[in-house]
Order: sequence, then C-alpha cells, then structure tokens
Amino acid sequence: MEIGPENMDVPVTVEMDGDVDLDEAVIVALGCNDKGAWRDCREALEAALARFRSEGIDVVMRSSWWRSAAWPDPDEPPFLNGVVVVRTAHDPHGLMAALGRIEEAFGRRRGARNAPRTLDLDLIAYGRLSGDLDGLILPHPRAAERKFVMGPLAEIAPEWEHPDGAHAAELAERATIGQDAAPAR
Repeated sequence: MEIGPENMDVPVTVEMDGDVDLDEAVIVALGCNDKGAWRDCREALEAALARFRSEGIDVVMRSSWWRSAAWPDPDEPPFLNGVVVVRTAHDPHGLMAALGRIEEAFGRRRGARNAPRTLDLDLIAYGRLSGDLDGLILPHPRAAERKFVMGPLAEIAPEWEHPDGAHAAELAERATIGQDAAPAR
C-alpha cells in the first residue's frame, strides 16, 4: 500500500536529545524533488519522518529542511533535503531494509540514476562502522562531498567526525556537490 496524505494521520514528534554520542550516531539523510501525492516535498518528508517509528526507528535529532538545485541536472525540480540522527535496534542491513520499505510506501521507483524521486533515504553513518559490510559501504561513500547532506548534518552535529578526521562543519564548507544548498525558508 502506498502512503499518501489521505492515509497519513500521525504527525511527527521529535525528541531533541543533546546527549547523543556522536561516535555512536546513526545518521539518515532524506531528500525529495517529486512531491508525488503530497502538497509539496516538505509535507512528503514530514510524513516520511512520521513513518519512521512504525519501522522501529526513533528520530532523536533533526535538521531543518535545506533546498538545493537537482544534481547533476539542475533543470530537474529542486530538492528538499534534511538529516536526522536516529536510534534503532536494527543492524545496518536491517535499517537499510526498513528505509527501503518506507521509500517504497511513498512511491519511490528505482529507475534512472539521479532521476527525480518522491523520497530518497540514505544511511550516512552507523556509529563508527567503516568499510564494506557485505555490499553496504559506511559511511555513505559520497556524503562528505554533498553540501545538501553535510550542511544539514553540520546544523545539528557540527562536531560529527568522518573517518578521514574532518568534522561535519568542515565537510559542509568544502563540499563540491550542491554548493547552493541552504536552509529553506
């Protein structure tokens, strides 16, 4: 069953937890540039966050929504992106499966690479796990290059440290992809 505004009645509530251990942080990036059945991408992303709990994923910190031109084709609709820190009992592969179920429920169809999408959920980091975990590469191999990921992450956890030693705030400053990314007003 696809999720749409007509069957989504639980608003997202987020516990903002200043005591998150960034060495154990599980970080998920969200993105949308095809509103699908929703009024707009903001509504779709908020509804996706509300769905997290039913998949055993609790949001403990979240960024604001950031807008950026589509990449690599800026003629596509612009993206709305954000980052959340979550708590979950899922292992990394179980979490990826849960995120995939949420994407599917929101009408995500896998097609051409970088095509417009109703919902894009990426596992950015799972604590300090690093490397290829049976096909799942952590941290996300391209996240550090993307301002639309590192900017929102730096907003909520500027001291999060990438395995290369750089902090989220530094990575946001030097990101080469999505340099126009900025908080949406």
